[in-house]
Amino acid sequence: MQKNKIFILLPDGIGLRNFAYTSFHKTGVQNFFDIIYWNNTPFDISELGYDEIKINYAKSHPLTDIYKRAKTQIELNLNAKRANDPIYNGYRFKFKKNSTRHFLKYCFVKTLILLYNSEKGLKKIRTKIGKLERKTKLYHDSLQTLKKEKPDLIFSTNQRVMLGVAPILAAQDLGIPTATFIFSWDNLPKASKIIEADYYFVWSQFMKEQLRYYYPHINENQIIVTGTTQFEPHFDVSIFQTKETFFLENQLDIAKKYICFSGDDVTTSPNDPVYLEDTAKAILKLNQNGHNLSIVFRRCPVDFSSRFDTVLEKYKSVITPISPKWINIDESWNTILPTKEDLELQVNTILHTEFVINLGSSMVFDYVSHNKTCCYINYDVSNSVLPNWSVKKIYKYIHFRSMPNKEVVHWINSPDEIYNCIDTIITNNSFQEIENAKKWFKKINQHPPEKASERIWNAIAKIINKNE
Repeated sequence: MQKNKIFILLPDGIGLRNFAYTSFHKTGVQNFFDIIYWNNTPFDISELGYDEIKINYAKSHPLTDIYKRAKTQIELNLNAKRANDPIYNGYRFKFKKNSTRHFLKYCFVKTLILLYNSEKGLKKIRTKIGKLERKTKLYHDSLQTLKKEKPDLIFSTNQRVMLGVAPILAAQDLGIPTATFIFSWDNLPKASKIIEADYYFVWSQFMKEQLRYYYPHINENQIIVTGTTQFEPHFDVSIFQTKETFFLENQLDIAKKYICFSGDDVTTSPNDPVYLEDTAKAILKLNQNGHNLSIVFRRCPVDFSSRFDTVLEKYKSVITPISPKWINIDESWNTILPTKEDLELQVNTILHTEFVINLGSSMVFDYVSHNKTCCYINYDVSNSVLPNWSVKKIYKYIHFRSMPNKEVVHWINSPDEIYNCIDTIITNNSFQEIENAKKWFKKINQHPPEKASERIWNAIAKIINKNE
């Protein structure tokens, strides 16, 4: 039987967790696909026993970043106008203007925005990006690789990395079908899509409607609902540890119940150390009143800062940090990579903690996969690290509007509410919140969640059959 050859394009390390460490590869092999990872990460995929072709010295065209930035700003302009909603301005990042080079780049971007601030203008920018990337060494190297290997389909593991553009263009110019995966639940309102593929794999019908709304040039038959592989490990009992093993490995007290405090990155939640300290204070009071509780602190995997050190030392009697097992290969932000060991660590952290406290992350879905609840922090602090930052802005973002109702989580609206929130969850069940969170999860991600890899490979097979 002739196997179809599929290239899994890893333009950066963000796709490793979903498409190298889950059951995705195994499922593809079982369905008789010949899978090759087209690898632009510093991670050696062959260590996992998988076939790979390295992408070496990948660089986009020097002007592509300028056009991409203009494209993002124009899309946000049009989204804000279309929806009559200023929240889209909250997705903008400030331009650096602290050097001549940065200032000139800023001026170039602003000029492009003035010239192309329309749907027709966006089309011209997309065309220009394609022309620029076809001039790169990466494009021509990709052509050579594809002509030699003759894959039946290229699947990009995310839609937002510039280094994925040239390989996708090369495939399209050779008549090879291309698909890309929308990586995260909040990506589309942010105007983060840079790759123009033949097909788009999305988490849900809800995300499909979003994609059509934000990118009207994409046809409905180009969008395929598959779900995301990122939740599959929660249903893989082969990686579950016993409580005794997990507690021993992470130096936890078997007599205690643990609550997970899940940290965000410094941009999303600059005041996380204050929230962690407030939680620790509540735990100390709860223990004085008969509970036996502690905190497992899991920081954001890309946060290697020292901002939590003071709190961790001060409250070491009730906080145990269990650091994510990510690696930073050459000390730069774009080479911070997930590991398979961390995927298993995260699953078992969830399995052996009572619930999670955080500020608005998708961990709510990870925990409800185990029938556990989540608390969302919902208050500002005095002397904020970022003076103009507010939690109110976070929950106004578009992806939170998908909530079926506000009772999908427990809301912590002040430091004083942490005590009662924890006490309520530990003492009673959170049946209503869990059931509502399950409804939210079903809206956000195609169910059953453990079948995402299977749905993706079925979709790939259908695309190949259609193009034969």
